[in-house]
Amino acid sequence: MSSGLRHETVLLEEAVAALNVRPDGVYVDATFGRGGHSRSILAQLGAGGRLIAFDKDPAAMAVGQGWQDPRFEIVHGSFAQMTEVLRARGMDQVSGVLMDLGVSSPQLDEAGRGFSFRFDAPLDMRMDTTRGLSAAAWLAEADEGEIREVIKDYGEERYAKSIAGAIVAQRAGAPIATTKRLADLVAGVVPTREPGQNPATRTFQAIRIYINRELEELSLALPQAEQLLAPGGRLAVISFHSLEDRIVKRFMREASSPPPLPRRLPVRAADIPEPKMRLVGRAIRPHASEIAANPRARSATLRVAERCGGGG
Repeated sequence: MSSGLRHETVLLEEAVAALNVRPDGVYVDATFGRGGHSRSILAQLGAGGRLIAFDKDPAAMAVGQGWQDPRFEIVHGSFAQMTEVLRARGMDQVSGVLMDLGVSSPQLDEAGRGFSFRFDAPLDMRMDTTRGLSAAAWLAEADEGEIREVIKDYGEERYAKSIAGAIVAQRAGAPIATTKRLADLVAGVVPTREPGQNPATRTFQAIRIYINRELEELSLALPQAEQLLAPGGRLAVISFHSLEDRIVKRFMREASSPPPLPRRLPVRAADIPEPKMRLVGRAIRPHASEIAANPRARSATLRVAERCGGGG
């Protein structure tokens, strides 16, 4: 497993600045990747600070476990286990949580991981290669209706029905076991696509999201982060596609709204309960210079919210 693949951390300065790192604070890097955000957070922590990082990818774990820093620990698992992991370490509150969602550049660029149609490789797509079904195994056993719904819901693919039908028809002859076979199959079914976009883009995205339970784990992790944050603590989330960003935006909007009150109940403004969080600024997107240096940054969106002092 290659560990030398380059990874450009997206919105590095903006995301870490949004956390307002305190030297003695406890922070969570929910998606370690190759450690770009973690390295920057540690540079601002004092001797009494702590950083707990999470990652499901064994290659990312190998990088993090090589760091010799008593303030740092990396956990092999999903950030959806955040509360359980932190409380097992005696941590009931944290000063900030950073989530950098989606797939990392090394995962896309290492052919054997099966995330990209740019290489002919085994169709795996698992972020954690030590457990769970690979994409090829799932495509071999899922029924046509399930495949159609996954591609439609997670890929927003209007040709999902035709693609699912072709997958089921072709797997009867031989398993769809490689990225090239799946990409070629989709290209033969999808009649049009946006200029410059591979016809299989949406299908690959959909299957990857489903195999790794990305949206479900995000929906589980966001309320845990809000509950763990100390008053004044920050939640910063970088998303890369509309499905993720929709979940983050809705969660932050609801958490920053006062709890609903009965209609027509006379309540003074001073007596309205404080919301759990407040939004910090507007959504942040990469500057043109960052996109020019790293085209994969073009779809990134950073949203930030802060835990209110009154709690909830």
